[in-house]
Amino acid sequence: MFVSSSLLVAAVCVAGAAVTFETFPDRVLKRKLGALLRMNDFHVDLKQYGGKTQRIPPVVKSVRMYLDRKEATFMLPVGSDPNEVIKKTWVFQQVFGPGAELEAIDPRTFSMSVYTSSVQPFDYNAEEIDAALKGKLPVYVGMGRQGHVVYDMVENPHLLIAGETGSGKSASLRSILTTLVRNVPNFDLYCADLKRSEFHLFKGVAIKVVYETHEVLALTTMLRIEMKRRGDILEAAGVEHVDNLPETQRMNYIVLAIDEFALLKKEKDIMQGVEEISTIGRSLGVYLMLSMQRPDKDVLDGKLKQNLTVRMALKHADAVNSRITIDSGEAANIKSSESGRMILKLNGLRYVQSPHLTLDAAKELLAPFKTPWEKKEKPNLGAIDITPTAAQEEPLELGVL
Repeated sequence: MFVSSSLLVAAVCVAGAAVTFETFPDRVLKRKLGALLRMNDFHVDLKQYGGKTQRIPPVVKSVRMYLDRKEATFMLPVGSDPNEVIKKTWVFQQVFGPGAELEAIDPRTFSMSVYTSSVQPFDYNAEEIDAALKGKLPVYVGMGRQGHVVYDMVENPHLLIAGETGSGKSASLRSILTTLVRNVPNFDLYCADLKRSEFHLFKGVAIKVVYETHEVLALTTMLRIEMKRRGDILEAAGVEHVDNLPETQRMNYIVLAIDEFALLKKEKDIMQGVEEISTIGRSLGVYLMLSMQRPDKDVLDGKLKQNLTVRMALKHADAVNSRITIDSGEAANIKSSESGRMILKLNGLRYVQSPHLTLDAAKELLAPFKTPWEKKEKPNLGAIDITPTAAQEEPLELGVL
């Protein structure tokens, strides 16, 4: 009788321990994530001998717990489309809360982080930001939940920034360009400001700031001519990227920033030029930075949208507009009071807070870099003349470089 009672107590203790173990936060997270992955068509059906089908689901590889977050890594089966995971970020946030963020480690492996804290607004601090920069053409995005967020435009070319009035779009663009001007000596900035509201700040800093449609056409035309010239140089040198040229032949990076790009959607020649830059500009050192208040499906359709490898979505009016920008409706959930808050689409989706940089502060930071246009140092291998007359002098014979 005594032995039986002891066995019963031991069995109860083991069962209790098992129940307790299964309720540990890491076990709960792993179980919930596994169920989510099985229920959302991330599996692959593998046909076997005899006509049978075996379902191969994703696998949760690891779960780690930290003070401010939980992290889980999962792997898709071979043949599963990783883009479907990114598109369904909202599902992960429905299950784990709005603090859930996804990041693609490779085409099969994803990391999911569930944060308990939020990113907070902060002012632009030149010293701290300069220390955080990395890469040849560093774009400072802002502060994420794990610290400063910076990427290299040379590695991830062409940027789209979208957000409604009051979302902090202009301040974000101002911060990015100011940081580039202050830290990258070997790049030439060209600005098109169709609403005449933002890029006046960069007059004397940029090679050229234009405001009229015909000036934008002349600019894109001359950039296409410049790309043709650069392509010929790369071909003659037998290299694939401007960075691989001999030092004596190195060319400055070129960034074309266009504010309110959607206003150009009816300008076919300009749109064709911008699309060409997005397609072949990467290896030639020519990059786009496009911004708009309201994303337009006609503008961001097809090739151009796919070539904008990095997208920043600040507050959007609705989920439809948000999906146009980042293929997810999450930017519509950003509050109107959260100026500068964005969802960054780069190897996944994550929340980032852009720094607050006032117009006066930016003017002060840019003052040492202002030079009258006629005294500006010419870019390597010749400056680009964007006058309408010059644009007509050399015919375009553009194809695949």
